[in-house]
Amino acid sequence: MSQLSFEFEPPQGRNAPPAVADAARLLTPEDMARQLEQHPDFKVLRRLVPVLDHGPLDPAGIDAAAHATVRVLVLDTETTGLSHASDRIIELALLLVQVDAATGRPFGPVETFEGFEDPGMPIPEVAKQVTGIDDDMVRGQRLDDDRVQALIDSADLVIAHNAGFDRPFVEARFPGFAHKPWACSFADIDWKALGAESAKLSALAQDRGWFYDAHRALVDCHALLQVLASPQADGGGTGLGRLIAAAGQPSYRLRAVAAPFESKDLLKARNYRWDAAARVWSCTLRSDEALEAEQSWLQAEVYGSRRAKAEVEVLDALTRYSLRPGRLESRTLLSG
Repeated sequence: MSQLSFEFEPPQGRNAPPAVADAARLLTPEDMARQLEQHPDFKVLRRLVPVLDHGPLDPAGIDAAAHATVRVLVLDTETTGLSHASDRIIELALLLVQVDAATGRPFGPVETFEGFEDPGMPIPEVAKQVTGIDDDMVRGQRLDDDRVQALIDSADLVIAHNAGFDRPFVEARFPGFAHKPWACSFADIDWKALGAESAKLSALAQDRGWFYDAHRALVDCHALLQVLASPQADGGGTGLGRLIAAAGQPSYRLRAVAAPFESKDLLKARNYRWDAAARVWSCTLRSDEALEAEQSWLQAEVYGSRRAKAEVEVLDALTRYSLRPGRLESRTLLSG
């Protein structure tokens, strides 16, 4: 992508043709951007502007009461570090918006919340560099518990772009989050299949023609909401619609119990991960069909003719991405 930065100074004095000088004065940045968009060598990015009201449910005036509505809470945190055990939240942002379940489109006003919290410890230098938040900004600050709980109570679904990171942090601080279903816009949407080179939020925004100052919680929430509200490249509605559907389906963590040591490379190549504490290889599957197919593969390629057992952890939207376990099932694998 070519990048262009310039300042335009209209011709002055007797050498400035009047028509050229007048046109230059009238040329706005948006005019220049539109001209560049017509050239195949340039891609124009515009600063993302937060949308605080998405307008009526349908411009044709369809009755909102006739549509199923999901109240989505978009969430982002900034923290002192990556450890759920020892690090703390220093900034929390929330956006509450109504979404038409049929189309996946948001409508109506957006409720916003943003606040700092003193972590009770010095903010590490690396966190300051990433977030731009320093000790003076959070000193003596505390998140508004009542306001946050009111937004939690109003939500039907919580969405974060890395829910596996954010959910344990906010559940430790606000236990009410544990009682809400969650979806992850990073993991629950196959961005690669939709043509994206990266699932990073800033990259997804750039794909849609926006740039923004990342790594502050509120602007990250606005960017995520607008990315998810955009039509998907395959014509399959919006990201919000996909996440609402994903939240209604269980996923599964399949554990290959007592897998032979010599199968480790085979399992690793198939995206199994080694759990050192439990001493077991496991993978995550997102449909009943995928689970059945994977169990058949395990029997054929890993266990062979031996009778074996596999553990299946059933994860729904109430436990997925939390530190809490799902429902465990033991399944016997039989050779064909």
